[in-house]
Amino acid sequence: MSDNSHSTGQPANEDHENIVLKDDTEYGRQHEIIKQKQAEDRERAGDPAEPKVGVYICRCGGNISDVVDVERTAQIVGMVPGVTISKVHTFMCSDPGQHMISNDILENGLDRVVVASCSPFLHEQTFRGAVSRGNLNPYLYEHVNIREQGSWAHKHDPEGATQLAIRMITAAVGRLQNAQPLDLIKLPNHRKALVIGGGIAGMKAAAELAARGILVLLVESSGRLGGQLNERGRVYPSETMASEIVADLEKQVRNNDKIDLLLNSKVTAVDGFIGNFRTVIEGPFGPAGGFDKRDALVGAIVLATGYRPYVPRDGEFLYHQDPCVVTTPEFIQMMQNMDPAAKSFEYNGRNIRSVAFLHCVGSRQLDGVHEPQPDGTLNKYCSRTCCSTILQQALALRKRFPKIQVYDFHRDIRTYGRGEEDYYINASKEGVVFFRFNGEDPPQVERTMDAKGHLPRSRKAGPITITVKDMLTWGEDLAVPVDMVVLGVGMTPSPIQDLIESIKLPTGEDHFLQEVHPKLRPVEVAVNGVLLAGTAQAPMNIQETLNAAGAAAVKAAAMFAHEMVELNPFVASVDSSLCCGEGICVTQCDYEGALQLVEKEVDGQTVQRAEVNAGLCVGCGACVPVCPHRALELNGWRLDQFESMVDGLMADIPHGDCQPELVHLG
Repeated sequence: MSDNSHSTGQPANEDHENIVLKDDTEYGRQHEIIKQKQAEDRERAGDPAEPKVGVYICRCGGNISDVVDVERTAQIVGMVPGVTISKVHTFMCSDPGQHMISNDILENGLDRVVVASCSPFLHEQTFRGAVSRGNLNPYLYEHVNIREQGSWAHKHDPEGATQLAIRMITAAVGRLQNAQPLDLIKLPNHRKALVIGGGIAGMKAAAELAARGILVLLVESSGRLGGQLNERGRVYPSETMASEIVADLEKQVRNNDKIDLLLNSKVTAVDGFIGNFRTVIEGPFGPAGGFDKRDALVGAIVLATGYRPYVPRDGEFLYHQDPCVVTTPEFIQMMQNMDPAAKSFEYNGRNIRSVAFLHCVGSRQLDGVHEPQPDGTLNKYCSRTCCSTILQQALALRKRFPKIQVYDFHRDIRTYGRGEEDYYINASKEGVVFFRFNGEDPPQVERTMDAKGHLPRSRKAGPITITVKDMLTWGEDLAVPVDMVVLGVGMTPSPIQDLIESIKLPTGEDHFLQEVHPKLRPVEVAVNGVLLAGTAQAPMNIQETLNAAGAAAVKAAAMFAHEMVELNPFVASVDSSLCCGEGICVTQCDYEGALQLVEKEVDGQTVQRAEVNAGLCVGCGACVPVCPHRALELNGWRLDQFESMVDGLMADIPHGDCQPELVHLG
């Protein structure tokens, strides 16, 4: 059988590509009523010709056809009013599949196309391109997902999946009956990028953009570049000095005349849309370095606002109650500032002979076990970099002071990056002792009692005791005395609530900025023209941070490839002849400036009418149902399209035992 022939019980024949089914059942009679209604609607609209719809169903190499009976689906869909071609192909997204679509449009005068295949996230643009090559408006095409929403979701019910596919395709055909050609929205493009944050992610993004000839405004709130990396020594797994990485990136930034660097500055306001963002920056721009405001117009924004190390609460594992309980960033600084010639580890009057590292402080928190953050939430995520950081520091401590006993208390070890598992192996070889605890029963960190059962009077007196139920010794209760505890703190998002509110940025449950899709659009947010770089998005190591920043720069550069920004046309539109200027729609719009009342001249009178800003409208449709005069519609999803879609979705369809007569067209 050829890829684009139907299974009809007859030998495969290319002449039997275009079919309809003649049927006298209720299904056929109901569709005649629908067909008549649609014809009347078109006649009232001045377009009496019935659209010619081509339906193309993909086997997806078996991903769909192993469950969905695609041949029978094509046969039944072929009898839907308006469908003149109904075809099946093994890989509709392949070059032959795309050519078949564009060729059919040209040869058969198709003016609507439905493709039933995999997720539109993968191939919607592919098929829009094929439709365009057939000289058909790409928005007279409808994509139906019968893989993720059909065969994969209902693989144990082939008949149900087949019936679902038929209904979904029939609904799509109905929606297209009232579809109208749409054009891309084109807006002016200010080819300049704003990068917020001067850490390694911000510097990398700025340098990459400038290397592509794009003007960059780099804003850093502190007085120096480098961010959190300024507080680090050697970084894993390369063991390169952090200062060298910072210095190299800073050189690229400061030596490029396309980068305008603003230190001690802060972005205080953002509005506008992709290609046309208006920003307000406060910084030392006034006379004699006094703070002042500066306006800037940019086309894209890269958020490289970084992270903050988790700060334990007072008393959490004795933090701020015993000076020898420190966090990993504090311990790293302590080691950096130590006299290189020191023969022993002295700190706060104590000779440190034993150190315990405690994992997952401020990460992987559990309900009922950990105290919530001030906002009432828990940091349930894994910060991903803490394990490798702890093992690197434990190993460095043992090598520098071989007589110090080092203990590691963990829930599990997650050294996921290339070369990072070696830290665990080498730490074991160097004598680091590991204890594993259950997350629901974390270690207890307490001051050691004196002989009378009292806390020592002096803060310098006596060590600290860690009590743990060790899972590596089958749940044995152990008490481990140590001189110092290092808390392996995780990453928390930088406090940028003003930017989140100003730009309407989406955040995840972990409060980090959230991308549209982790695989398909990994550095984009739902706000067009705003991109993510590095740990503003999630906990990342240095290499991941630099990779994400480079990806954001490439994505931003692509936005500046043309003089105009092109956006999908699925935005609200207003029929001014029906609008009465009451403004109910404006109150329901969550996107400031996307919909507003403006003054217009109508019949010699100045009146207010709703007007859509296509650059700010996201096409949510919240304004459409609240208008009492139905003056608002959503392009591509108008109400008459919904009605036709529902008609097709709810129509009676033949079941598996239906064997309607095949009639060859032409």
